[in-house]
Amino acid sequence: MLQQGKPHLVVLISIAIVFIAAGLSSGKNERVLKVTATAYNSLPDQTLNDPSLTAWGDKLVPGMKAIAVSRDLIALGLTHGVKVKIDGFSGTFTVMDKLHKRWKHKIDIYMGTDVKAAKQWGKREVTIRWN
Repeated sequence: MLQQGKPHLVVLISIAIVFIAAGLSSGKNERVLKVTATAYNSLPDQTLNDPSLTAWGDKLVPGMKAIAVSRDLIALGLTHGVKVKIDGFSGTFTVMDKLHKRWKHKIDIYMGTDVKAAKQWGKREVTIRWN
């Protein structure tokens, strides 16, 4: 017969291990979201102003890993400077620009001046991750 109180301790330890393992696999406080992703370039015909200047005032340089986010995503914590992982891409991207208020649940991936790459990307559903 088990000593009184011991089965509860085993159950509590088992539950704690499950929660710790779940936290390690997804990252502490990691947010995960499916969004629509398009691509954009820093070219004069794609903007009204300086094509390399973002809505937050950052300067885009071809080769940077930057994204623009819809304003509803800003409310979810994807604010200026946040690091984002996009499934299917290596490395991390930085939130450096914001989209027009008409867009919802959307990101724009910066592809420098490579119009061909942006067009080949097109419009896709992706999963993004950030803390």
